[in-house]
Amino acid sequence: MRCVHWRRVPLDLAWEAQERSATPYIDRAVQCQLSAHDEGGHCGLLTDAAAYGTALWVRWHGPDETELVVLPDCPVTASGPDGEGCCLFADHAKQHTWEDALEEASCTS
Repeated sequence: MRCVHWRRVPLDLAWEAQERSATPYIDRAVQCQLSAHDEGGHCGLLTDAAAYGTALWVRWHGPDETELVVLPDCPVTASGPDGEGCCLFADHAKQHTWEDALEEASCTS
């Protein structure tokens, strides 16, 4: 299951993200994309970065610590011929995004 924490993107970080991305629109709030957790920092996907295989993320820890970071995409894919790619960044903690989807599906079966 995905983390339930959200963060409003500070205006200065939204402007910086627009300058660093080809995307004309930047969301004003992001949800943490990591697996559910109670401790540590949070990371919300903002947009693709200008460099291939990277993305702009908003990372926060506490109410006043928010930063814009460029992180490389996670290179791991699920096994099998149609292996789904992970939608997180390289070296993230815990589960890959397709593992979260399997966990949620198994709860409803």
